[in-house]
Amino acid sequence: MYAVLVLFTLGPGTGEMADKAGEQFGGMLQSMKGFKGMTMIGDYDTGEYGGMTLWETKEDAEAALAATQAPMRESLGALLKAPPTAKVYQVWEPLKA
Repeated sequence: MYAVLVLFTLGPGTGEMADKAGEQFGGMLQSMKGFKGMTMIGDYDTGEYGGMTLWETKEDAEAALAATQAPMRESLGALLKAPPTAKVYQVWEPLKA
């Protein structure tokens, strides 16, 4: 399994916009091949947010990232304080005692 972690900063007072973006992109991602789940994180005081999505294969994760980068920048536009960062990671569960 693979994860895509996207981090972005909108600034203070932008929680509602971040929530709407999560809903918008969540709907888009759910319909994509290999989608396994999505979790959003955020600090509403500082306006720093992120999302982690899980994918069946690395190819699925990379395809989802490629398909959503431009729409995310367009959707959040001038609110973005810097370009979002995004990376694909391999996911594993540590051995349990």
